[in-house]
Amino acid sequence: SSGINAEYGEIVCVAFNPSSTLVATGSMDTMGKIWDVESGSEMATLQGHTSEIISIQFSNLGDKVVTGSFDNSVNVWDVETGQKIISLLGHRGEISNAVISYDDSMIASGSMDKSCKIWDSRSGSCVETLYGHTDEVLDISFDHRGRQLLSVAADTTARVFDVSSLKCLSTFVGHDREISKGTFNPSGKRVATASSDSTVRVWDIASSNCLQVLEGHTDEVFSCQFNYSGDMLISGSKDNTCRLWRDVNAERLAAA
Repeated sequence: SSGINAEYGEIVCVAFNPSSTLVATGSMDTMGKIWDVESGSEMATLQGHTSEIISIQFSNLGDKVVTGSFDNSVNVWDVETGQKIISLLGHRGEISNAVISYDDSMIASGSMDKSCKIWDSRSGSCVETLYGHTDEVLDISFDHRGRQLLSVAADTTARVFDVSSLKCLSTFVGHDREISKGTFNPSGKRVATASSDSTVRVWDIASSNCLQVLEGHTDEVFSCQFNYSGDMLISGSKDNTCRLWRDVNAERLAAA
């Protein structure tokens, strides 16, 4: 194994490039770095944020890196040179996550200012600001085709927006406490949400109905993710455990 030693500050977020030859790291020291996987050598330093980097992601072509920071900005960087290409400015609160669409044409950002923004990744212009949440937006994600955007918030709700029409397709209500993570299943027909109420919920987008409440954790659930086939889901909790849930009849998930 190759070791990556950041030396300068706590590492908050990490990401592989599409070919798994490079790793990007974001740190409390306000800097991002790009590393060679094979040798562990530092390839570039991404310097320009003024507060910690909270999210980092490679574009799907692998030529750019997108970072979100507590300085309220999203930056796009050139992977080869480490130079900042553009800054996306407009949020009035810290960024919670920034993600790039599958075709690399759009970037979405969620913020503590209770809004999400969709940006043109090439021009850096804000295409739309999405409102509706009444508290901090804690996570956002595109579906695998880049046609839908999921936002989850401290107001205990989650929302799915159609990226083309920019209209809200579904609002999911049922958690008792803030939602920290949300994810689409591979088909883009369902989402899972992880909450501080110790549960994960699975929702149907078309009907906005909760299909199942996954109970078993004894403390806040911080993360959840479907596998590539969509028949399993993993959740991670403050109770120091991960739980694997498997789809037993195409509708329900059971703890494994």
